[in-house]
Amino acid sequence: MKADQCIFFQLAKASQAAAKFWTCRLTGAHVTAAQGMVLGFLHENDQVTSRELGERVMLDSATLTGILDRLEKVSLVERKTHPEDRRALSVCLTTQGRDLTGSLIALAETANLDFMEPLTSEEQLILRLLLKKLCQKHRSEG
Repeated sequence: MKADQCIFFQLAKASQAAAKFWTCRLTGAHVTAAQGMVLGFLHENDQVTSRELGERVMLDSATLTGILDRLEKVSLVERKTHPEDRRALSVCLTTQGRDLTGSLIALAETANLDFMEPLTSEEQLILRLLLKKLCQKHRSEG
């Protein structure tokens, strides 16, 4: 099978291009793409448990813990005892984290538009719907 006919190859290459594009855009923000994603989700829904956050960003516990450790070290997030369950930890943005996420969201919006620019509006919508459908279908498969 030729590479241009293999969906796995095409998706991997598209993912690599997107990751490189986004990483270049994040250079001045001093966060990684994964850290930016976690901060963005916290901006939408602050003060969630680590477990909820991991499910939301689709990262395993070990990976998320490492990201949160680094974000906490630079004072962008903090972990507190969850108000409803003392056994759980709640992940919260700090003031500095909230300030940074505001600029990250604006940066992401611009980067999304720029990356998708070669596609028409209709193609962009179709691509998003198809990727979502594939992810939903194969999320639990390993």
